[in-house]
Amino acid sequence: KARNNAEKRGYHNVEFRQGDIEKIPISANIADVVVSNCVMNLVPDKPKAFSEVYRILKPGGHFSISDIVLTGELPERIKNAAEMYAGCVASAILKDDYLQIIKDAGFKNLTLQKEKAIIIPNDILKDYLNEEEIEVYNSNKNIIYSITVYGEKQASCCEPNCC
Repeated sequence: KARNNAEKRGYHNVEFRQGDIEKIPISANIADVVVSNCVMNLVPDKPKAFSEVYRILKPGGHFSISDIVLTGELPERIKNAAEMYAGCVASAILKDDYLQIIKDAGFKNLTLQKEKAIIIPNDILKDYLNEEEIEVYNSNKNIIYSITVYGEKQASCCEPNCC
């Protein structure tokens, strides 16, 4: 479908490959930009996935990734709910841990381009929590966030103190 849409619109500077994000079927240092929308969050081995993004980016390349992160703990019944997993909530990790994984992969110049609280309405929460649990959950104030992160793979450098 993606290939057909690109062809219909005359986009000849894109390429689509099927593969696993923890083992991207692309050579190292080949991509200028990597974009992702709520995918890294679902990957079991997030450090491996970010190291793959780093591997395929050219020196000087960058990524822009939108995802769901947490600033606190989710109740177990929300973590284990298929609907919450499909909505990228159940597999979310703490924001600080998420950003540290990106740094550990080697990315520089990280910028949080967007950060927005995600509020789960009580009528959805009641499918997973009782009234008391809903009250406790809501008292924690904005546990779930949608973020967009930008980061760069440092360009090659031959100067002292560059790397």
